[in-house]
Amino acid sequence: MNVLVMGATGLTGRLVVEKLLGRSEITSVVVPVRRSLGLDNPKLVEQVIDFDHLEAHAGIFEVDALVCCLGTTIKKAGSQEAFRKVDYDYALTAATLAHIGGAQTMILMSAVGASSGSSVFYSRVKGELEDAVRGLGFPCLAIYHPSLLLGDRKEQRAGEALGMAMMPVANRALLGPMRKYRAIEAETVAAAMVNDLVKLTIGAGSGSVVKVREYGDIVRLAKRG
Repeated sequence: MNVLVMGATGLTGRLVVEKLLGRSEITSVVVPVRRSLGLDNPKLVEQVIDFDHLEAHAGIFEVDALVCCLGTTIKKAGSQEAFRKVDYDYALTAATLAHIGGAQTMILMSAVGASSGSSVFYSRVKGELEDAVRGLGFPCLAIYHPSLLLGDRKEQRAGEALGMAMMPVANRALLGPMRKYRAIEAETVAAAMVNDLVKLTIGAGSGSVVKVREYGDIVRLAKRG
């Protein structure tokens, strides 16, 4: 199958790309980027594009599946408006183009607590995106709700550094309904997404199936490879 990955230069997105390239089920991995990933693989198809004009590159979205790991922070984006442009506008445009292009499956990385009714701007935007993507009607849609993502970022965030240090104690304290708030390695999320993508796409049938993946589901799916 042919897969397009949005957000391929980010922590989780890059791991998804690397894992997809290693799977025999994957024919090509298309990555729209502003800068090269620096990876050398015959399956990798890099497309340097202007994200403000995704519609001009509609042809690259004619794939079997889309994985969207796009995401930024308000601090990095510079404003709520700029944050929404990346996390909502770019992501929804990509999803729409992929759906029109015939994609059967979409994996969307959202966040725990996402809700269009949230009073928290970040969570509200994530929830609004989920609602919009659901409305597109992909035959298979998996929405991921990780909490704090841990891993080796090029840009270390203070909150993540603190979370990594506290992870062993904090995660053990989060039980029952609170388990979904456990910090999780980006490596685990990426592995789950790739395993999920292959399974959902191969098993795609008629109708529309929507799955929401929280901490326990993500850990379980990551082990299925």
